[in-house]
Amino acid sequence: MLPQSRAGNQIITKAATWHGFCCTIGMERVSHRKDVFPATVAYLGTSGFRPVDVRAELTRKSLHLLIAFTPAIALVGLSLAVFSLAAGILAYTFMERLRLSGVRVPVVSALTMLSCRERDVGRFVLGPVTLGCGALLALLLFPLQAASVGIFALAFGDGFASLVGRLFGRIRPAFLFGKSVEGSAACFGATFLSVYLLTRNHLVALAVAVLATALEALPLEDYDNIVLPLAVGFAVQWIL
Repeated sequence: MLPQSRAGNQIITKAATWHGFCCTIGMERVSHRKDVFPATVAYLGTSGFRPVDVRAELTRKSLHLLIAFTPAIALVGLSLAVFSLAAGILAYTFMERLRLSGVRVPVVSALTMLSCRERDVGRFVLGPVTLGCGALLALLLFPLQAASVGIFALAFGDGFASLVGRLFGRIRPAFLFGKSVEGSAACFGATFLSVYLLTRNHLVALAVAVLATALEALPLEDYDNIVLPLAVGFAVQWIL
């Protein structure tokens, strides 16, 4: 007979897999109620299985990483990038209001409900708005290189920090305000690599990685999408 903990973990895994399969083929509607088990689980070493909605996290961060295309659009035309971000923010705000009033917008409402966090249930999902505003303000306030560095720190540093921290984070010291060491390490590494590839400057990449990691650890919730690119953009403008 299997030990109780191991047997329990197997039951949890099978139940989560079946739930995700049912949701995928349409047998069961995806729900965000607290009493519904997440669609998938992540293994956390000796601590066993912890329920984590991997599909939602991957969807959320895939959308988050799309903001990294903004500097490329700005190279074609700054006005085009600014207009695209502003139009996207306004369109999303309108469609999110429709969703909250009970009107389902094809694709957008489904993606929003799939990727929203537990704290967003029944509320306006603010993340995409602050994400677009952060990139927009960076483009308006800083030269393109500084703005691009800030946007890359937001897209890659914050994006991978949340993904790795949610799925694999185990060590959560008090000075990280509930964030994990694993997530902070991912933020540092992703920011350093992306900024170095952009600037080819080790010192700038190191300074931005340290700053982005420190800011990402703060309990800013969705507003880190604004604070991070602005603080990094200002720092890079001063350094360069």
